[in-house]
Amino acid sequence: MAYRVLQWATGHVGRQAVRGVIAHPELELVGCWVHSDEKAGRDVGAICGIDPLGVLATCDVEALLALDADCVIYAPLLPNTEEVVRILESGKNVVTPLGWFYPAHVSTREAVEAACRKGRVTLHGTGLHPGGITERIPLLISNLTRRVRHVRAEEFSDIRAYRAELVVREIMQFGKPPAAAAASPMLELLGGGFGQSIDMIADALGFRLDPERKTRHEMAVARAPIDTPVGRLEKGTVAAQRFTWQGTVGGDPVITVRVNWLMGERDLDPPWTFGPKRERFEIEVDGEPSLALTLHGLHPRDIADDPDENPGITATAMHCVNAVPYVCRAEPGIKTYLDLPFTCGRAAAVRR
Repeated sequence: MAYRVLQWATGHVGRQAVRGVIAHPELELVGCWVHSDEKAGRDVGAICGIDPLGVLATCDVEALLALDADCVIYAPLLPNTEEVVRILESGKNVVTPLGWFYPAHVSTREAVEAACRKGRVTLHGTGLHPGGITERIPLLISNLTRRVRHVRAEEFSDIRAYRAELVVREIMQFGKPPAAAAASPMLELLGGGFGQSIDMIADALGFRLDPERKTRHEMAVARAPIDTPVGRLEKGTVAAQRFTWQGTVGGDPVITVRVNWLMGERDLDPPWTFGPKRERFEIEVDGEPSLALTLHGLHPRDIADDPDENPGITATAMHCVNAVPYVCRAEPGIKTYLDLPFTCGRAAAVRR
């Protein structure tokens, strides 16, 4: 029998998750939560731009949690711990790209673990960066080497492809004065997720990290006004950002996680570029032998492409969807990549 799935929210990731669930031979979509009255009552397929599915979206949390379902793919814009606890206590497993990748030092861990025990279910945090490329792939290739000295996971992305204006301008601080961006909580907010990645790598490989992480926030500003999909960035405002987090041993970096977000490559001061490899993710494990991977294909081919077809968003959603059967079979509690079996995708259906 298929595992019965509820989709929680239908933003970009949620819509791709719905497509993934209906394509997965072990899964069945049985319900969907939406936050707006405009979407409530509509067929989920119509919301997601596909054929009708016979499943109607709802804003009614009580009705949704009363459904017979095995797992919730939890993908709103921001996580709500009380909401996650409520879902878990209702007896439904949760897979989410919004944290809990490796929450050894997260304040909400005890409450979530208690909810898992009460509902006899599992929570698994996954995603892309963090949540996949940052820790899962480095740990995978570390198996091919010895005496690991340093691990690096780094993103290079053209942020013009991300058209959520509120997020890009008000949360990520693009188009703001450098002083405002420097004072924003972005380094800390992002560090909550990437810090879990660093902890997972350190514990898995055996690094005994110093108590404090090294962090750095660098910026490039617009030399002239830059027109973007989320509006004009005025001269002198933030047009590119680089965030770095490092786990150290005796003050020396042993794990480095970094994001490079640029609003294109024109009119930046200093003149940052993506380099000849363009948009990508890089993973390096410095050991014997040293190994390096460059991943392409997770960025849009063009910034004008439909955001719903963004490969990185699809990959984030599918990392959640493909984990569902494994999570449903797991013992209760918060389970990370270090706890679950190796997860993988499924073959395309073959027409005979």
